[in-house]
Amino acid sequence: MKNNFWLKLKKPILALAPMAGITDSAFRQICRKYGADVTYSEMASVSALFFKPQKTLELVRFNKSERPYVVQLFGKNPKHFAASTKIITEKIKPDGIDINFGCPAKKVFGHGSGCALMPQKELAREIISAVCENTSLPVSIKIRAGIKDMTAFDFIKNTADLPYSAIMVHGRTYEGSFSGEVDFSICEKIKKMVPEKIVLGNGGIMTSENAKNILKRYPLLDGLGIARGAWGRPWIFEEIRGIINVGTDLVSVQKRTDTRSVPTKYYFSKTKKIMLEHAKLIYKDKGKTGLFEIRKHMCWYIRGFPGAAEMRKKLVMAKSLKEIIDILN
Repeated sequence: MKNNFWLKLKKPILALAPMAGITDSAFRQICRKYGADVTYSEMASVSALFFKPQKTLELVRFNKSERPYVVQLFGKNPKHFAASTKIITEKIKPDGIDINFGCPAKKVFGHGSGCALMPQKELAREIISAVCENTSLPVSIKIRAGIKDMTAFDFIKNTADLPYSAIMVHGRTYEGSFSGEVDFSICEKIKKMVPEKIVLGNGGIMTSENAKNILKRYPLLDGLGIARGAWGRPWIFEEIRGIINVGTDLVSVQKRTDTRSVPTKYYFSKTKKIMLEHAKLIYKDKGKTGLFEIRKHMCWYIRGFPGAAEMRKKLVMAKSLKEIIDILN
C-alpha cells in the first residue's frame, strides 16, 4: 500500500492512544509537538456518521500539525462501517482509519460495540473487510488482551489474513477493565504471529522508565500506545524517546520528569508554558466551550505541586483565557 505511513515511522513508534473526551485536536497538537509519532481521534460512532454525520465530522476534524493522524471508528453494523469509512476518507482525509474492538466502557459494550465484538468472529471479519474495502488508507485495529474465552491471540488468528496494517493491543482483559494486570507478553506473541503487521503495546504505561522497561523486555514490539500516562504530561513521548536513544542529551528531558527531583520553581515554569500553549490551542479551536473542557487537563498538569489544591479551585472556576493566564502567573 503506497499510503501506508506506518511503514515509514522510526521504531519504536510512540502513539497517543485514542481516549473519548480527551484526545481532541488541541491535546493531539500538544502531544505531537512533544514527541508523539502518531495521534488518534476520539471514538467516532459509525451510526452517527451514517445517519447525521455533521456533528461527528466536527469531532474528528484536525490540524495538519497532528499528522500522521488516525480516525477511530466504533459501532457494530458493517454497513455503517462501510459508509462511514467512505465519508471519513473523502471528507476528513486522515492518514489512517482505526476500528475499536477494545473499549470496555458500559455504554459502548452494552451497545454491542467495542470489546463486545471480539468474540463475534464472523461479525468482526465483516467489519474489518467493510472498512478495508472502502478506503485506500491503511486500516488498524485496537483490541484487548481478551474477553471470556476469546484471547487477543485467537482474535488475530481469526482475522490475520485480512489486509489491515497495524494492531494496538491493550494488555488488560475486558474483565480487567482499566485497573487489572497488564500482560504485554500477548502483544509479543501476536507480533510473532503476524510479523508483517505493526504491533503496539498499550495499557498502564505511566512513566518513561515504565515504557523503557516494557520495550527492553519485549523487543519485538514495534512501539507503544500511551493513554493516561499523557494526562498532564504530554511530554512523556519525548521523555521516552530520550531515555531509549543512547547518546541523546537528556538534560532538558530529565528536568521535566514526574519525579519532581528538580527545583519545583523550574519544573512549574516549564509545565506552565505547556499549560498555556494547551489553553490557547483549545480556546482557538472551541472558544468558551474549550475553557470548560480544559479544566480536567489543568488539574492533571498541576497534580503534585505545592499549593495544587488551591490553584485547582481557581482554575476550575476560570471563565476566560485571561483568567487562566492570570492564575498561572
